[in-house]
Amino acid sequence: MTGENDRDVVPNKQRGGWDVKAPGASRASSHHGTQADAIDRGRQVVHNAGGGELRIHGANGKIRDSDTIAPGNDPNPPKDRK
Repeated sequence: MTGENDRDVVPNKQRGGWDVKAPGASRASSHHGTQADAIDRGRQVVHNAGGGELRIHGANGKIRDSDTIAPGNDPNPPKDRK
């Protein structure tokens, strides 16, 4: 299930580099030379939109990590340590 604020960091095969895209979008909201820059921008976009999930894809296109950006709801929050 994807929310309207979710974004994906995906490799851009034509131009090289990395794109930040909304799920199902044909165009990227931003393009970056490095994956780290794309992840930083993706976090900003999701946070500014009210929180959600940022899915980070590897060079092969498969999801390698995801991050819940506040104020989104983390489906797997860390357990409280007491």
